[in-house]
This record gives sequence, C-alpha cells and structure tokens, in this order.
Amino acid sequence: MEFCRGSERESLATVRSLRTYPFCEGKALMSENEEAGSFEPGASQKSRREFLQQAAGLTAGASVWAALPASGASAPSDPLLPTIRLGRHEVTRLIIGGNPIYGYSHFNRILSEYQTAWHTPERVVELLKHAEARGINTWQNSYAGRTLSDLDRYRGAGGKMHWLCLGKPDWDEKPHLIEDAARRKPVGIAPHGSLSERLHRQNKLSTLADLLKRIRQAGVLVGLSAHNPVLIELAEEKGWDVDYFMCCLYYLTRPREEFKKLLGGELPVGEIYLSSDPPRMFNVIQKTRKTCLAYKVLAAGRRIENPAQVRQCLEIALGSVKPTDALIVGMYNQISDQVGENAAIVREICERGAVKP
Repeated sequence: MEFCRGSERESLATVRSLRTYPFCEGKALMSENEEAGSFEPGASQKSRREFLQQAAGLTAGASVWAALPASGASAPSDPLLPTIRLGRHEVTRLIIGGNPIYGYSHFNRILSEYQTAWHTPERVVELLKHAEARGINTWQNSYAGRTLSDLDRYRGAGGKMHWLCLGKPDWDEKPHLIEDAARRKPVGIAPHGSLSERLHRQNKLSTLADLLKRIRQAGVLVGLSAHNPVLIELAEEKGWDVDYFMCCLYYLTRPREEFKKLLGGELPVGEIYLSSDPPRMFNVIQKTRKTCLAYKVLAAGRRIENPAQVRQCLEIALGSVKPTDALIVGMYNQISDQVGENAAIVREICERGAVKP
C-alpha cells in the first residue's frame, strides 16, 4: 500500500480505496456504497464535500512522510531531548514504542494490517533515524524475529538508539529466549506484563522470579512490566531485584469479572479503557523508588482526536510521573509526523519548566 509516495493524484486514489480510516476522529471516510467514487444514490453534496476534504487532508499529510530524509540522507538534527538515568545509560524522557510498527494497533485487525503493510524494513530504518534526528535516543518493542531483523538492519545503517526489549507472553515456557535477546545488547529486558500478571494470579511468582533472575544473569538491566498497579506495589514492597518498571496507564488485563463489577454487569465490545485507571497508576509510580517507564499514554490512539488532546496527555503524564521517569509512546508516521510533533511537545514542556528533567 503506497500511501505517502508519488503524486497527489496517486495518493488520493489510494485513499479512495480505503473504506475507513480509524485515526480520522473515529469517522468513516467512505461508506460501503461510497467506495471508489460511486456514492450511494441520494447522498448529499455536503457529505461528498466532507469526504473530499478529509481525503485532501490525508493527501496533504502524505507529503509529511515523503519529505522525511531517506535513511542515507543527511538532515539537520535537533538536540537530544531531556534524559533520565537508567543504569549506566542516559535515556530520553520520550521513548518511541514498537506497537504501531508491528501492527499491535489495539483497535482492530484492519488497522493492524495497514500498520504492518506500511512498515517495511526500509521504512522502519527511516522512522528510527528520523526519531534520532528529532532528539529521541531509545526504542522499545517486543521480542520477535522481525523485531530483531529490523534492529540489526537499523544498527547496520549506523543507528545509535538504545533498545529496550519486552518479552513475549509465553516466556515462562521459553525462558531460553532471554539469552537470545540479551545477545542483541538491549539496555534492559522485561517479561511481558500479561505474563507477569498471569503468574501472579496463578500464585506462580517463583516462576516470575526465575525469569527476572535469568535476565540479571544475562548481564542487562531487569525490567518488570505491568498493567495492574498492585504488581508494581508488590515488587516494591518485597524488594524484588528489578531496575525499572514499565507501567501501563490502563489496566487492560483486568479480569472480565472484575470489569463486569465495575461496569454494572455489561461489557462493551473490544478493549476497555477506563478514565479512572491512569490516576491509580500515577499514584503508584509516584511512590516507587525505581525508574518507571509509563506507556499507553495516549490510550493506544484513543486520545489523539486533536493536537490539543495529544499535548494534554503528554503534559499530564510528564507532570504525574517522577522527574526520573520517562514515557513510551507508539508513533505512526504514515499520515503525519507524529515523531516530530511528540518530540517537540515534550521538549517544550520540559524547557518551559512545567516538568523539571
């Protein structure tokens, strides 16, 4: 799918081939009967104009990616964003996450497929080099064959960003993959949050402890990822051998029965994001002594209706974590330069003193 290359006519033709685009304020660009210009009989001229305006907006956004420097090109770079200390490493307070790159959209299969189709290995290298140029020095994503291949390609192209590795949910059955991940020299490795919470619910914390010990023995920093604030509190209380926490602002792995109690017995379709969750996790983050990396800051794209909302989420997050903490944010540059926009917002917030780095 060539969305951001070629002429405006080609880009518009590609846009017309899409039935919906989930990130455009949650509205469908075209209905089933409006595909490829054959609008439903009786449709108003107003709806046609709205579609053309939206399509033109996507075409204009396409030029953003086309204007980004290719992996081999030189371009002016911004200074490094404010940093925190993670072990012996300096890590920027904004970290680029891997979910949009590898199709973990947390929306639906269609968007996930668009994301994976767009992010060819070459474009991943371009994206990461662009993040470097905008002052971001750390990349976080999940362990997988494609991830490791892209990491090698990026480093082979001269990429210098730190890498944080998140394990897969089945690492209790495949603990040997910790050593394989460690060979790629990540700053740190964390078992997947859903795995940690599953072991916690099953009273198998000894298995989790063994995984953390194995990461320590591999010679990298030890992370603990969680959606449930209780697990972070437990690790702090018991003094687990952990260097940093990855803290999801939304408790997405909450058991369904618990969701039913909270929501009066009926559940919506799909993932559930409760506005009361972030304050709970922020409260735990503030009390921890360890460095925390907060993620799902934008609720997996549910809080990007407009630029003001993005800014608000980033400002609230930076103001609610400790000065020694950072944010992990997935960024999807197909339509607009989210990397550059987010980096500029974080830089501004820090420089004007709203957050003291």
